[in-house]
Amino acid sequence: MERDDMESGSQVADVVAGRIESLIVDGVLKPGQALPSERRLTVKLGVSRSALREGLKVLRARKIIETSHGRGSFVAALTSQPALSPMMHLLGSQPRTLYDIFEVREMLEAESARLAALRGTQADYALITRRYEEMLAANNSPDIGETKRARLDYAFHLAICEASHNPVLVHTLTSLTDLLLSSVFASVNNLYHRTAEKRVIDRQHARLYKAVTGKQPEQARRAASAHIATTTACLREIDGEEQRLVRATLRLNGWE
Repeated sequence: MERDDMESGSQVADVVAGRIESLIVDGVLKPGQALPSERRLTVKLGVSRSALREGLKVLRARKIIETSHGRGSFVAALTSQPALSPMMHLLGSQPRTLYDIFEVREMLEAESARLAALRGTQADYALITRRYEEMLAANNSPDIGETKRARLDYAFHLAICEASHNPVLVHTLTSLTDLLLSSVFASVNNLYHRTAEKRVIDRQHARLYKAVTGKQPEQARRAASAHIATTTACLREIDGEEQRLVRATLRLNGWE
């Protein structure tokens, strides 16, 4: 092959790889998801099969995709699992960090909601609606466990973040999944069985959903921020109640 032909082939492969990378960054293709068939990809990308295969080879070399014989190609796990990180373990294992996590959630989710209302498409809002309805159905079903409720709650907030169309913001949120889920578990476990608190949370979720899908950026930002702030305040009050109970019990038994 002539040098110019080789350079041309390399450029085409890089272009193909770049287009697929864009789909991954935009969240169209997610880690662990199978790539469409070669036939579909050639049509979608408007390239030849040989160019596609060279592009996939580039992605494999970059460890962006993995190929398994008989199963095809998949988007690779692009980040190490938070559970494997010693720092993530330490942060998640200390109860006092729970409120630090809520602070981070408030910052991330308030801006996510604002951007989702500003930039979201009808397809984004359809997905947010689906996640919202799944969360509502679970909340109204006595047979759904708390772990499932928490994951559906998190999925609703993640769908809003994805509608921000800011891949760095989405990556930041998803890279903290384990930590953020711990805060959702805390709110579900401690608040959902309290009628008054659950009613407030339901209203705030509804307000957030309507503001985002109604394309009201500032209302969405305020709704997300208020939701996290209220949840934090409720959990602090529960902590205070428990500590007062412990102190009173110790006094009763002559420990003070």
